Amino acid sequence: MPATLLATKRVEKPWGRHHLYPGFPDPAPDAAPIGEIWFQSPHAEEPELLVKYLFTSEKLSVQDHPNDEEAQKRGLPRGKDECWTVLTADPDSTIAMGPLQPMTKEELRRSAEDGSLEGKLNWVPVKAGDFYYAHSGLIHAIGAGVTVIEVQQNSDTTYRLFDYGRPRELHLDDGVAVADLEPYVAPPIPGEIVPGRTILVDGPKFVLERWTGGRRMIDLPAGKQGWLVPITGDGVVGGVAWKAGECVLVDGPEELHASADADLLFAYPGARRL
Repeated sequence: MPATLLATKRVEKPWGRHHLYPGFPDPAPDAAPIGEIWFQSPHAEEPELLVKYLFTSEKLSVQDHPNDEEAQKRGLPRGKDECWTVLTADPDSTIAMGPLQPMTKEELRRSAEDGSLEGKLNWVPVKAGDFYYAHSGLIHAIGAGVTVIEVQQNSDTTYRLFDYGRPRELHLDDGVAVADLEPYVAPPIPGEIVPGRTILVDGPKFVLERWTGGRRMIDLPAGKQGWLVPITGDGVVGGVAWKAGECVLVDGPEELHASADADLLFAYPGARRL
């Protein structure tokens, strides 16, 4: 099929919320909070990318992820680079992006064990409209009170380094081994290349673009897939109608018709080719 509307998977999390985001039904007041909504492909083969919404009411654990090389050493298909488009944020919301100062592996482990790691991280304030790229190995944590769209390599491998005393397993051996111990340096955002088309991520693991509404050709080569994520608006692509809060997997070249108010993310694996 030229385009497929992906199924949604609602994931309960202790740090999730009962009030989600326009387009998503809220869980019942007595139900478990929802922390993530995944968009799942029906294809038999494992797709290269995964798109999620995250809804936080508490800080997520301090964690990192392996790169491709470290993942394959551990028998995993790929590592995990990811990025976040911030949709909403409370006035005091923050995200931890790497250590404040360079660390040694020994200091990282010791800080994780004695609880001082949280205070050694660079907690940056966030607001709606912000964008962050988290390369594999980055020590990071999403704070409370944010709604983000996460685009990532399709891997669920997370090494938890610190969890604020919650009774969950830590993964210090692997987490310390793959950690980037230097302060975070944000990669440049290429920006708008033509009106209505802004490049947020330009490879090498994936490309992420942000589009305004209207008509355009999605010129994917045969056999390649792209993920269309409408933040606002509605439209049609490949004969499939879509609206905000959904995600469409596009196979090959297709014409996109999007309402004038549409705000869209479009992701595809590899380097820029559109």
